[in-house]
Amino acid sequence: MCAKPLTPDSVSSSVAAFLNAAETTPVRSENPTGRLIFAMDATASRGPTWDMAMSIQADMFTEASALGGLEVQLVYYRGLMECRSSGWTRDGPELGRLMGKVGLLAGRTQIERILKHALKETGMGVVNALVFIGDAMEENVDLLADAAGQLGLRGVPVFMFHEGGGEPAASAFKHIAKVSGGAYCLFDVSSPGALRALLRAVAAFAAGGARALEDYGRKHGGHVQQISDQMTRR
Repeated sequence: MCAKPLTPDSVSSSVAAFLNAAETTPVRSENPTGRLIFAMDATASRGPTWDMAMSIQADMFTEASALGGLEVQLVYYRGLMECRSSGWTRDGPELGRLMGKVGLLAGRTQIERILKHALKETGMGVVNALVFIGDAMEENVDLLADAAGQLGLRGVPVFMFHEGGGEPAASAFKHIAKVSGGAYCLFDVSSPGALRALLRAVAAFAAGGARALEDYGRKHGGHVQQISDQMTRR
């Protein structure tokens, strides 16, 4: 688990995907402030995506502010079995500063540790959603699916944002999303607007549940055939 703390293709279609995901995901109401785990692969190949996410992550707080607010915990892995997590914060600039202190290091993926960390967090308080951004998977898929399934049973959907679409990551990411009750979205690092909209959509879900996500989808319009099909086939 990530026990070590930190020290200090269209946009409208992607957003519509989460409307379908929300229909099968229970709304968590125990905490008036939404809580979102924001997890990222911080291995050496992630430079462009990390920089992009760092520049737009404050939009999550903006979207959630009208819905009662949002608490975010940053989790990342890098290097030789290093996996770290921050405390919970409601401050977008603070989260940006935390991300700015992270240097990227080559290493293998540690997605299972992130999923198990999220499970541990659910034992200490409400977690409304987990979003993961990465491009690779080098682990045992059965172990990942087991941890994701446990999150699903606890009402924590996992939203897998996949850069590039390569295998075996694509198949694994889709399976993680499916068994947890979340959704899979493919994005291109050359299109920051797509990632921005996706992060705002998940923030809306975490802060306000399915209804807030539906409202967000109506504002932006569009349909997502690919992910709609994923959800209806469950």
